[in-house]
Amino acid sequence: MLTTTFGKFIMTFLISMVPVVELRGGLPYGILAGLSLPMAATAAILGNMLPVPFIIVFIEQIFAWLRRHFPKMDRFIGSLEKRAESKQETVDKYGALGLILLVAIPLPGTGAWTGSLVAALMKMRLQKAVPCIFLGVIIAAVLMTVITKLGIFAFF
Repeated sequence: MLTTTFGKFIMTFLISMVPVVELRGGLPYGILAGLSLPMAATAAILGNMLPVPFIIVFIEQIFAWLRRHFPKMDRFIGSLEKRAESKQETVDKYGALGLILLVAIPLPGTGAWTGSLVAALMKMRLQKAVPCIFLGVIIAAVLMTVITKLGIFAFF
């Protein structure tokens, strides 16, 4: 399956859904696996964006449920919330542009998952957060395409 174009598309999509890895791993995978740039970008962007509305809407309830049923998860959840709160200052200071930049910069601790968590903790409306995160994902896709095509990705 992974040797077909469809298989490579699905794998790129799935890799891009994974927290931390996200589009930063999915898009280079798709390009290096031989997908055309438009196909790799489409799969990576769609995969990266799919979890966004669910995170924004449900993450607080999920965290509360995990804390209730798995008290040992509290420390881990607390660290995720603390990391998101540290990123929240940028969004508070720069508004929508801050959220776009938080998602767009392809560095550890940034991306659509972190942007979605920040938006959720800030009680940002879905209608405001999703377009900002989407624009950030598009910018990240452009940056990762350039990095991948220049071969810089091989040095990381």
